[in-house]
Amino acid sequence: MKADRLLSVMLLLQAKGRLTERELAEQLEVSQRTIHRDLEALSAARVPVVALRGAQGGWELQQGWRTRVPALDESELRALLMAHPRVLGHSRLAGAAETALNKLMAALPAPLQAQALLMRQRLHVDPTGWRQSGEDLSALSIVQDAVERDRRLTFEYTRADGERSLRTVDPLGLVAKGMSWYLVARGASGLRTYRVSRIERAAVLAVGFDRPQDFDLAAYWKRSTSELEQKRKGYPAVLSVTIDAARRLQEWYGAISVPPSVLQQEAERVTVEIAFDAEPQARFAVLGLGSEVTVLEPEALRLWVQDEVGMMAAGTRSQGKRKSEPPK
Repeated sequence: MKADRLLSVMLLLQAKGRLTERELAEQLEVSQRTIHRDLEALSAARVPVVALRGAQGGWELQQGWRTRVPALDESELRALLMAHPRVLGHSRLAGAAETALNKLMAALPAPLQAQALLMRQRLHVDPTGWRQSGEDLSALSIVQDAVERDRRLTFEYTRADGERSLRTVDPLGLVAKGMSWYLVARGASGLRTYRVSRIERAAVLAVGFDRPQDFDLAAYWKRSTSELEQKRKGYPAVLSVTIDAARRLQEWYGAISVPPSVLQQEAERVTVEIAFDAEPQARFAVLGLGSEVTVLEPEALRLWVQDEVGMMAAGTRSQGKRKSEPPK
């Protein structure tokens, strides 16, 4: 409805400051022409919207003007911002949650509103979770405190392979991905991402740090997750293998696309799909399994195996021929 959209335009301007018609249109999923008419309607209703021209122009509310809704104290604001990403994981609630947050942000006193904007810059939401599972988030409040106050953080961290180590980092931001939380921090070896559920014995240090001026949390997360997805794709192959070979592949390279029940069968061969880290690893595994494996896909790997086996056989024959020849 138009009334709801007018309120949304007003609250967006109040919560986020200067916005262009294009930015408002994208936020509310309408045309720029519709936004222009809405801004004119607000002006006619004596809401002091001001148009600014130029490269840095846009629309903003007159300084000092604000709607009146109940304000939040600091602890309530922190709780709201930390709970908000979990709501965004549900598409039907996302729009309503964002509108409610804008209303509450708009009502904050200037000092608390500035603090809230800093909090939001340090919190990125990626609602597409890799998996939905319960996690130990007992360290989350401590990590959040360090991120919020720009204080160094020390903790024990357990990597996915089980290796434990002590870390001291500059915490730059938190990312909520589905039901999982990640800390993006700067350490001696550069920017790294840490899963909060693997953080133990966390402590906020008294010493602060200078945040990099050009750091963009959302851009970093997009780049790092893209790199991770590329690594996960690896080098996929489809193989026809014996049951014993399938068991060995599962032991060497982790999960393969064969249900455990199949591996208990006495069938002669099964077809498996497996993503190797790279082509050299696939070549090594296939040659190591010998006659227990047949490459179905990709064709390049199948042809390489044929050529390699042919050259090996030719080398064996030539060596045998030289041994059998009489001395001259």
